[in-house]
Amino acid sequence: MTTSPAPRIPEAVHRRRWAILGVLMLSLLIVVLDNSILNVAIKTIATPAPTGLGATQSQIEWAINSYTLVFAGLLFTAGLIGDRLGRKKVLIGGLVVFGIGSALAAESGSPGQLITYRAVMALGAAFVMPATLAVLMNVFERSEQPKAIGIWAGGVGLAIAIGPITGGALLDHFWWGSVFLINVPIVVVAVALMVWLVPDSRDPKPGRLDPVGVVLSVLGLVLLVYGIIKGGELADFTDTKVLATIIAGVVVLIGFVVYEKRSDHPSLDVTYFRNKVFSAAMAAIALVFFALMGVTFFGVFYTQSVRGYSPLESGLLMLPLAAAQMIFAPRARLLVDRFGNKATTTAGMLLIAATLAAFAGFEADTPIWLLEVVFFLMGTGMAHIMTPTSVVIMQALPREKAGSASALSNTFRQVGGALGIAVLGSVLATSYRGGIEDRLGALPPGLRDTAGESIEATLGIAEKLGPRGQALVTPAYDAFLHAMHVTALWGTGVALVGAVVVAVFLPGRPPAGQPGEHEPELVTTGD
Repeated sequence: MTTSPAPRIPEAVHRRRWAILGVLMLSLLIVVLDNSILNVAIKTIATPAPTGLGATQSQIEWAINSYTLVFAGLLFTAGLIGDRLGRKKVLIGGLVVFGIGSALAAESGSPGQLITYRAVMALGAAFVMPATLAVLMNVFERSEQPKAIGIWAGGVGLAIAIGPITGGALLDHFWWGSVFLINVPIVVVAVALMVWLVPDSRDPKPGRLDPVGVVLSVLGLVLLVYGIIKGGELADFTDTKVLATIIAGVVVLIGFVVYEKRSDHPSLDVTYFRNKVFSAAMAAIALVFFALMGVTFFGVFYTQSVRGYSPLESGLLMLPLAAAQMIFAPRARLLVDRFGNKATTTAGMLLIAATLAAFAGFEADTPIWLLEVVFFLMGTGMAHIMTPTSVVIMQALPREKAGSASALSNTFRQVGGALGIAVLGSVLATSYRGGIEDRLGALPPGLRDTAGESIEATLGIAEKLGPRGQALVTPAYDAFLHAMHVTALWGTGVALVGAVVVAVFLPGRPPAGQPGEHEPELVTTGD
């Protein structure tokens, strides 16, 4: 007769675990919601005042990446602080800072202010994201963790659905800043529920903080991304300043890895990456978000600028992607159980590659139902990548290191997304400028340079010129579509690299017979 292992979760916590998961998903919702809302608002923010801020394409990229880079750079430390001080305290504090940053961003008077306040929002979000998954790992028994993580991942799909539709509806009735102000009431509700329901937990042996590592990682990423974005803005990656900045970023990041390897309290424990399965799962997350974030960036301009859809309609077009994520993310574990991580995740990466390649064939008159099918398949592919890789990563480390594991996972996701926006955004900008500059010869030199920055800049100047500017509209559409096709093929190549990585290194079937391998003592500091 065999006896089942004793539960490691206090009964009072176990009884309300699903309600706790709901609160955690609400907290996750606002962090993901913000980026998905911003995607719909990009075109509006790029529109000159009073409608928007008149932000250039590079400023839009920085409005996205200032959030992403601060978020990614602080995740390691945020996870450690949560492990040390208690995940509940850190969650509440992060939500409050995020709410304050959102209110400030809503009142931004210039692109520079928006970039700054987005960084404040990221400061709060960095403490929210890893703590949600860490709390999840500490309120569910190991046997229920894959199901809970699947539902948690499905929450991302819910945010992807709600974000663009909410953003579009707000932009149809209010000013652009309302897409940030909407976060504030959600924060208030989430904090109240968290105080009531969520237990606090911490690591009994937390690591020491690593301020030097944090500074090196943020500095290196900012230099690298700045250089890539600047190269795209100038359409010249051989420019001395561009090359110097990119090289400096790479050197600082190499220094960061060397420092972390030698440190006795690293924020990034490089020994984790000796595990090929763990490393492959991390690479898959980074590569899929590299490809997807870059495509999302140009997708908004395709639907709104070229196809003429309103922000709300553009948001509704994203519903199939979100629906697929919500349908398949909680069920992806069933495919993993049957076919293994390797087959499930590789199929997901190949599906993502195919959907990105489809964008290379889209024209101004492509039937819109084809776009909807592609979005649905894209969401399906994401669901079968995110759930298996999240489970692999979270179960590869001990439970008391859940904050660090979550931070690592989200750092790679954010860094992959930031580099995707920077690299693919630069490919888009360079290709667009190359396609439109021959048609701008009649413009004054100052306007010529501005008009070549993006399709929105060209169309804005064409509108100011009145009837004389109409000759620029069709060439702008043609140049953008060509740039979109080139960018989509770059994204396809990245997704194919990811498919090779997971096909080679992920396990063929889920590990069996090790239910308690990484489950040391849970320290709970209250109900």
